Amino acid sequence: MKPASPGPIRIGTRGSVLARTQTEWVAAALRGLGHEVEISVITTRGDATAGGPERPSADVPVARLGGDGVFVRELQKALLEDRIDLAVHSLKDLPTASVDGLVLACVPIRENPFDVLVGRSAPTVDALPRAAIVGTSSIRRVVQLKRLRPDLVVREIRGNVDTRLRRLDAGEYDAIVLAAAGLARLSLAGRATEVLRPDRFWPAIGQGALGLEAREGDRSTLDRIAPLNDRDTQLAVVAERACLAALAGGCLAPVAGFGRIEDGRLLLGCCVLGEMDGTVVRIIEEGSSEIDVEMRQPVTEGGIRAAEMLGRRVADRLEAAGASPLLGTHRRQVSP
Repeated sequence: MKPASPGPIRIGTRGSVLARTQTEWVAAALRGLGHEVEISVITTRGDATAGGPERPSADVPVARLGGDGVFVRELQKALLEDRIDLAVHSLKDLPTASVDGLVLACVPIRENPFDVLVGRSAPTVDALPRAAIVGTSSIRRVVQLKRLRPDLVVREIRGNVDTRLRRLDAGEYDAIVLAAAGLARLSLAGRATEVLRPDRFWPAIGQGALGLEAREGDRSTLDRIAPLNDRDTQLAVVAERACLAALAGGCLAPVAGFGRIEDGRLLLGCCVLGEMDGTVVRIIEEGSSEIDVEMRQPVTEGGIRAAEMLGRRVADRLEAAGASPLLGTHRRQVSP
């Protein structure tokens, strides 16, 4: 007797154009592997507070939308209630604290992890006119912009990518800062006028990567999505997120970092940003770990442990260099 085929993979996503585009990419990859897929759009608290994913009329800073995990909690709730089998997250939005019963099951290949400037009055940060108005709602980006150009006027901007670009084109800003990955996934990479790379400008932890979250014991879903995992991306973001977790920083903390594999070594650089006495301060630490270049998917437990240990070592160095005061009120309290 032929065994019953598993049902379709029910994928949950936020309703923004970018979130749906990312989810459609995952769905297309799974269909290419021969799996049926159903997509459910779930409104998160962050979307609802800001006026909805397609109506973000209020420039509400993310920090005031509900804190860490504001864009993922409803998706996680739907997973735990068995309403969906898989949640697609922008990994930079996913808290490092684990949720009982859920697992970060798969990390597909990473898009460009860096930020970009989209300039209207000039193409680069250095070329912007004095007191130019730059739009961003990220503490991390604000601090780095101020470090590069103290004269810039940084103003809040929220909304989906199209909304931000329209406001830029309408003359409300001289430039805006966006994630390169979001523009690329929306086929808008040509709008970028400058790529902002370390160590001049550090990206968010996990930026450019997707995180596929599933129920821990759902073997059917875990097995079917496993081929989408990218070894190098997974190890890099595991190290980045381990550093963030060790610093007790949530998604909104001014911690930045970038991991990558080069010549069989996992390299990680992280940066903690802040202001003290009106002066912008940043502390950068880097580390590396030997990684088996012959390792194949899925990543072994040993590889994950090595990546986590690297992240914690870099965090320890940041602590020793004086990072704690810079985290300030953004530091998440961790139970002993």
